[in-house]
Amino acid sequence: MVALTEAVVSNKRIASTFSGGLVAVFVGGTSGVGEYTVKAFAKYTRNSRAYIIGRSEASATRILAECRSLGPSNMFEFLQGDISLLETVDDICKKIRDKETAINILFQTQGSMAFNAVTSEGIPLASSLGMHSRTRFILNLMPLLQRATSLRRVVTVMAATLEGPIDLDNLAGIGFPLRQRRDQFASAQTLLLEKIQEKIPGADGVGYVHDVPGVVQSGITRDAEGFGMKVLIAVTGLLGPLIRTPIDECAEMHLFYATSARYASSDGNENTNGVSLQDGIEVARGTIGKTGSGVYSINTRGEPGPPRVDEVLANLRGDGTANKLWDTIMAESKKVTGTESL
Repeated sequence: MVALTEAVVSNKRIASTFSGGLVAVFVGGTSGVGEYTVKAFAKYTRNSRAYIIGRSEASATRILAECRSLGPSNMFEFLQGDISLLETVDDICKKIRDKETAINILFQTQGSMAFNAVTSEGIPLASSLGMHSRTRFILNLMPLLQRATSLRRVVTVMAATLEGPIDLDNLAGIGFPLRQRRDQFASAQTLLLEKIQEKIPGADGVGYVHDVPGVVQSGITRDAEGFGMKVLIAVTGLLGPLIRTPIDECAEMHLFYATSARYASSDGNENTNGVSLQDGIEVARGTIGKTGSGVYSINTRGEPGPPRVDEVLANLRGDGTANKLWDTIMAESKKVTGTESL
């Protein structure tokens, strides 16, 4: 388990470790975990640049002002767009690629509980944000991640360590109970990260973290549909003070996931793995059961999932589900945009 105090110690070493600064992209950064983490990034980095991507210009204006106050030597820019649309993802990635030659961190939190909605591109909204959009951001920005000479890290915030079965005939989980849909999306997210690492040349030089934030205050419930969901949200709201992860703790832990060498890439290049480990912290076990394998599914304390999760993922690889999932996501991306990536 990574204690909050240990994460803070590591985060305080970010500025000295990366004295030349970092470049980070925060997708879904105008609320919730993305907002909290970009503010921590502002606090602990120097001479860095961060792009905040989201829909709300009003929220972004407030966050940018706070970030500039926290980190006056840093640069922050808002890129507005509906990132449930793959065409918009491509447009935003083109803007970043025009501005930057390399990036160090891609941090993604986009999601929706509007489970019956469909985007104008014909993809169910929840799966577009939870699978398609996230995968396309990684693929589009992979050349910039690979050109980074220091840290190279992807963090995707969803439901890690809760992986479960996948129904390829209903990948969006339409009509599923909330827990079944959550577990399916968790498995899809982890397996897609593994496939990126496997299929893209040089992608093993990036560390990939899939985490679960616990109960945090965010905007994901604003689109929730159905009476049952509204009751669940109301109950969670009432219990919030007792079960919710404090904002400061959420921010510190997620910045740690994004910068610590605990979540090293699998290529063995120590120069790109992040802030060196202090005593008592080791490189984490990856999703294939091997220490330092490059893809990590971690809980709210930065620890790998239990053996049950390893077994679920192994079965999904073994029966061909992982390959079919990848092929489906790539085929739908190509159908919408004409290409599998930029």
